[in-house]
Amino acid sequence: MTVFASEPSATRPEARTAAGAVRGSREAGVAVFRGVPFAEPPVGALRFAAPRPARAWDGVREAVSFGPPPPQGGHFGMDERAREAAGDDWLTLNVWSPEPGPGAGLPVMVWIQGGAYTIGMSSLPEYDGGRLARDGGVVVVTFNYRVGLEGFGQFEGAPANRGLLDQVAALEWVRDNIRAFGGDPGRVTVFGQSAGGGSVAALLAMPRAAGLFGRAVAQSVQGTFFSPELAAGIAGACAAELGLKPTTADLSTVAPDRLSAAGDAVGAGMGRWAEHWGRAAHRSIPFSPVVDGDVLPVTPWQALADGAGRDVALLVGHTRDEQRLFTAIDGLLGRVTQEQAATALALFGPGGDGDGARRYRDGFPSAGPDELYELAHSDWLFRMPSLRLAEARTAAGGRAHVYELTWPAPGMGGALGACHGLDVPLVFGNLDRGQPAMLIGEGPAPEAEALSARMRADWTAFAAHGDPGWPAYDTGQRLVQLYDTRPAVTAYPEEASRLIWQEHAFPALPLTGR
Repeated sequence: MTVFASEPSATRPEARTAAGAVRGSREAGVAVFRGVPFAEPPVGALRFAAPRPARAWDGVREAVSFGPPPPQGGHFGMDERAREAAGDDWLTLNVWSPEPGPGAGLPVMVWIQGGAYTIGMSSLPEYDGGRLARDGGVVVVTFNYRVGLEGFGQFEGAPANRGLLDQVAALEWVRDNIRAFGGDPGRVTVFGQSAGGGSVAALLAMPRAAGLFGRAVAQSVQGTFFSPELAAGIAGACAAELGLKPTTADLSTVAPDRLSAAGDAVGAGMGRWAEHWGRAAHRSIPFSPVVDGDVLPVTPWQALADGAGRDVALLVGHTRDEQRLFTAIDGLLGRVTQEQAATALALFGPGGDGDGARRYRDGFPSAGPDELYELAHSDWLFRMPSLRLAEARTAAGGRAHVYELTWPAPGMGGALGACHGLDVPLVFGNLDRGQPAMLIGEGPAPEAEALSARMRADWTAFAAHGDPGWPAYDTGQRLVQLYDTRPAVTAYPEEASRLIWQEHAFPALPLTGR
């Protein structure tokens, strides 16, 4: 593990949690505490169980190194990163505070990272909370939660949505302990991107999370939520890769990295299950939150339309070109064929019997195959789930603020546009580190710094006061904040897509069909 502290222990910041005292470090004027346990390690008898509070310790615990991440899928080498970090204390969190101590009463921002519910760890450099905390006058918290089969596999003997339950446990820790770090437990904002945005949406719908946060920021909400039957079918295929049954009794005998590898194998070959797994298979998404009727009673869109979390202030949005990065990774940038575009429209457009494809061709009559392909994927997976979350909130009489990031990423010669993940370095202000920072380009340009400063100011203002600085979204004017070289408030610019998807309910994905 990387050790960050270098100053004498007598001058380093300390805080007392319910489980014991911790000693962190000071970095650029901010007190930092890393690797603080918020739950017991979910291994041994606790593997595949709901999280349990961390045990107390004696003395002062060193909190200068990130805790080991949970077992990971192999995307972007995350499995190797996880294996290199020794230990099984997967459920830890990190705190950045510009003013530690019980009397500061600062707003708190709790980050939930993305990673398709398959990868993700709070130790990535792009999630360093120092600049956001220092410039915004907020306490920033990041944490690990179980992903893949450990966190979202649906099998006999284990509660559903263990990864979401980990998130609730982290928020309960914040409620009970953040005052000691300078935070106000009555002013907690959850914010997350991609699967983290989907997690924020799920938390809004979860009775167990009620009262743990008063504001929510959902960035590029991943719109996939599974039915129990679909989730169990995929978990069964993963267990079969190992010659086992999908039960805790069988799977608890398998080393975590082998279980992650089995998930990767199924994810890579999901196309052969397309007839049964539908859109999840066509997009190779093996894990998502499960609408199990208990931990997650209904989908977030249904929950918000029914009035859930109406008193929680909501900020939600997406990037303009969500799909572009994935198209580039697949080697299809500028190479999408008419057949590939038609397949994407048929699979991911709303409605059946080709109705979605017809709507897109009518709504975008001059679009070529590349644009249609990207529109279908972007709208289904990220853009319309995000917008419809705001519309569900307003339909129930609540308040939501909507944004769209339209500034094109300068990295890779500008080919990626305003792609998925571009908002992460801008919101954290980490423009020169981590994987998303590659989108910004070398030596961040002044316009990138200015846009990042604007977004950080808006996010922290929302955390402090519940108002990011532009009008709430409504079904009349549909005003949204556009983030570009010159930010502006205007009518929602993706009107054609909005009309195509306006009747779609975003139900839980079923075991069969689309």
